[in-house]
Amino acid sequence: MPATDPFALFQEWFAAAKAAEVSDPTAMALATADNAGRPSVRMVLLKSAGPRGFVFYTNLESPKCADLRGNPRAALCLHWPKLERQVRIDGPVTPVSDDEADAYFATRPRLSQLGAWASRQSQPMAGRFELEQAVVAAGLRFHVGAVPRPPHWSGWRVEPDRMEFWHQRPFRHHDRQLFVHGAGGEWHVQWLFP
Repeated sequence: MPATDPFALFQEWFAAAKAAEVSDPTAMALATADNAGRPSVRMVLLKSAGPRGFVFYTNLESPKCADLRGNPRAALCLHWPKLERQVRIDGPVTPVSDDEADAYFATRPRLSQLGAWASRQSQPMAGRFELEQAVVAAGLRFHVGAVPRPPHWSGWRVEPDRMEFWHQRPFRHHDRQLFVHGAGGEWHVQWLFP
C-alpha cells in the first residue's frame, strides 16, 4: 500500500539513512539550469527537510545561485546505496529568511564560518595558498569574537511539487512511488513501472 504523506515517508527513510549509511546521508545532487536551459549538477548538503521544503546553504555569488535567480526551479536527488534507496525532489526555489540563515550559520564550526568569508566560490585562484591566506585574513578580521554570516552567503529552499521514492528490488523489479502536489494542496500518489 502506498504512503500518503511524502514528507513523513522522507523522514522515515532519512532516519534509516542516518543510521545505516557510511557516507554522509545528507549529501544530495542539486540540478539547476541557466536561462538558456543548460543544466548543471553538483553535490550539496541537506540542512533542513520538512513540509516547508528542503534547504541547502551556499555562496550567493556562485554559478548555482545565478542559475536559481534566472530560473528559480531545482531538482534534488538523495541516493543511499546501503539501503538501496533514492529520493528525487523537484520544484520551485525560494531564498531562506535572513533569520533562518543567521541561525544556521551560527551552528557551523568556526573554520567553516571563516571559509564562507574567505572563499570566492568557483572563481579562479592561483593555488591553495591563496585560499589559506584568505582564511587567515578572515580570522584576523574577527579575532576571537563571533563570526557573523557574510552578506554573500545564505540558503535556498526547494519547495517540492514532485517527490519520487525509489527502492531497489531484485531483477530490476524496483518500487517507485511518485507524489505530485495538486492545485488544492493535496498530494496524489502513483506507482510507476521501474
